[in-house]
Amino acid sequence: MRCCSLTRKLAYLVLPLLVAVPNAHSRAPANVSIANAAVSSSALSSELSATISKTRALLNNLWRTNIVATVFWVGEQPTEKNPTTNIASSWDTLWMSSFGGYDDPAPAKRGSDFRPASFVPRQNPFYIALPYNDVIDDQTTKPEAAKIIPWFKEDFERKGKSVCHNRWIAVRHGNRTCYAQWSDCGPFKTTDANYVFGGDRPANSKNNGAGIDLAPAVRDYLGFNSGDKCDWRFVKLDEVPDGPWKNYGANNSFAKNGATTPRFTSSNHSGPGSIIPVTQSDSASRKLSGNARLEELRRQRDKWLK
Repeated sequence: MRCCSLTRKLAYLVLPLLVAVPNAHSRAPANVSIANAAVSSSALSSELSATISKTRALLNNLWRTNIVATVFWVGEQPTEKNPTTNIASSWDTLWMSSFGGYDDPAPAKRGSDFRPASFVPRQNPFYIALPYNDVIDDQTTKPEAAKIIPWFKEDFERKGKSVCHNRWIAVRHGNRTCYAQWSDCGPFKTTDANYVFGGDRPANSKNNGAGIDLAPAVRDYLGFNSGDKCDWRFVKLDEVPDGPWKNYGANNSFAKNGATTPRFTSSNHSGPGSIIPVTQSDSASRKLSGNARLEELRRQRDKWLK
């Protein structure tokens, strides 16, 4: 995100209000009553509130650019340099069970439509993590959430239920764009609202300043390597185009609305997103190379943690 461009856009929204504020040293006409002044103050307050809302919407529609991304997966086990397990997520203590199993990242264990080859996932295999959590526990929503999350008012149901969980985002790498759902919090932080909902760079300094985690499905579709840079932004449901991200998951509104069978597979794509399906007959012969690849992925991740 270019700072000067963002500043200009914010200035276009805020400067008209500053011009409208009366000079503090000018004398008001004698016939201006306190009541009229109160009305004027109320109107200014409403206009300022509307401008803040517009500013938030603007920030959330802009791409966060050149963000270092790392790959993570459901069921990932902790290592010495990465102590976090992904059997649970920030919003689901039984995430691996809810997903339907271990989302094996090894390329030899991926299906032709970007899902794990060994089972049909019960949740969308296109998922990401961002470093903010809007709830403290299942009974408590963070006090600032209502002020900083643009869609909070329209999506809020009860305290302790996240309005960020399963939100759609677009992820861009090179000339490809993938769509995924926000399913966990990280990397490393869960309080970085100024980055997630504002114009700041990620506060995290580990993994070369990583600001987003990507699922194996997102990695494969984009032709991405852990530690590469990407761009991302929030999108609304009507901005999500057809693609393999619509095929699976009880948490996926598109799949629940009828996309129960795969309509989009790797055969629909060319370039980095294309992968070769693994059949049962060649699975055993490729087991060793698959395990070796998994270890390689873990080594790559641990290298970024140094």
